[in-house]
Amino acid sequence: MFAEYLLPILMVVFLFAGIFTGYPVAFILGGLAIIFAVIGDVPFPFLGMMGSRIYGGVLENWLYIAIPLFVFMGLMLEKSGVAGRLLLTLQRLFGQVRGGLAISVALLGVVMAASTGIVGASVVMLGLLALPVMLNQGYKQEMACGVIAASGTLGILIPPSIMLVLMGSIMQLSVGDLFKAALIPGLMLGCLYIVYLLVMGRIRPEWMPLADPDALDTDTTPLLIALLRDLLGPVFLMVAVLGSIMAGIATPTEAAAIGAVGALFLAVVARKLNYLTLRDVCYDTAKTTAMIIFIVITATAYSLIFKRLGGDYMIMDLVSSTGLGSYGLLLAIMLVIFILGFFLEWIEISYVVLPILLPVIELMDFGLGSEATLVWFAVLMAMNLQTSFLTPPFGYALFYLKGITQGQVEITTIYKSIIPYVLLQLVGLILCIVFPALVLWLPGLL
Repeated sequence: MFAEYLLPILMVVFLFAGIFTGYPVAFILGGLAIIFAVIGDVPFPFLGMMGSRIYGGVLENWLYIAIPLFVFMGLMLEKSGVAGRLLLTLQRLFGQVRGGLAISVALLGVVMAASTGIVGASVVMLGLLALPVMLNQGYKQEMACGVIAASGTLGILIPPSIMLVLMGSIMQLSVGDLFKAALIPGLMLGCLYIVYLLVMGRIRPEWMPLADPDALDTDTTPLLIALLRDLLGPVFLMVAVLGSIMAGIATPTEAAAIGAVGALFLAVVARKLNYLTLRDVCYDTAKTTAMIIFIVITATAYSLIFKRLGGDYMIMDLVSSTGLGSYGLLLAIMLVIFILGFFLEWIEISYVVLPILLPVIELMDFGLGSEATLVWFAVLMAMNLQTSFLTPPFGYALFYLKGITQGQVEITTIYKSIIPYVLLQLVGLILCIVFPALVLWLPGLL
């Protein structure tokens, strides 16, 4: 078997070797695709077909227009100041609860995830807003950093999620169905975080001191009115984007456009919209979108060459030789994806691994039906890949957080801070495996 599948094995080996060099992953994927196409003597007509498939499957795919629109929406919402005001109001609400500020951060993470879906923007925003306040209030560094990093990553799972948009394209599934399926698991993770913080407030009260009443927001607006005022913007966006999709009024691409216009409107209302803000948001949107699309193109090329050289048959032979049942195989796949998340970004895993695993998933029988099984698996994979933002050595949320601490917090402290949240994410994943209704109930209802 080793000799028969030598080239696919070498492609995997060289991919991991290239990642550890620190070279940009997009160039590694594209370079390996070209090199192994030459070594494997891939026919020129196949290369022409591959170019047509990349152009038609990516650059001409209307679904991908949702990516820059969702990115723009998230970045513009960050500039509008909605999140800052909401955090202060939530702090007033939970100010005299042990761990109240941490709970406020977790709740804000859920609200912003359902409004933006951009992990980098969420982590940086939460870190800038909450970390100095938490450290000044006497929070243990691990508690402060952990809840900020974990809450910021909820945006990759709770819709509108760029990850789910790309997975829908890869698996030929309705993005609207994926959004509906991911909503309850995403909210469940937020609830698990809050329960953990409440428990730790009881067990380790010295790690999360009560807020000084004099240090709370001095806004004299009645709390209920302030809460409604500051929630109005995010709820407006959630209804505009998710409501239009779930009601069947708009496609995900159209809803993304609605969200982008809504974010502009909120920036105007908050008097934050000016030329410099618009320029910065457009520049960052273009940069983020170009990075995502470049990785998508090179990962697609890598995946096609890998399959052309027999990589898909290698995976099928490997799977059939395990002798595991459907659930045993599912757990093995989840374990492999979890380990890959330590070294690869979710985009590479989605575009390299998912196309290879799809034939395997379609052969599994969980008694759910073929379409429901694919939707369920996509959400399980998204929950699993959420951990890749938190797991060292390449967890992007950790680097975002480290970048804004300005030397106040060591990277080893940040690494330790995310351990409970990775375990909570795995608990949520296991619950969704054991109880598929957590994923499939809402799509079935709507």
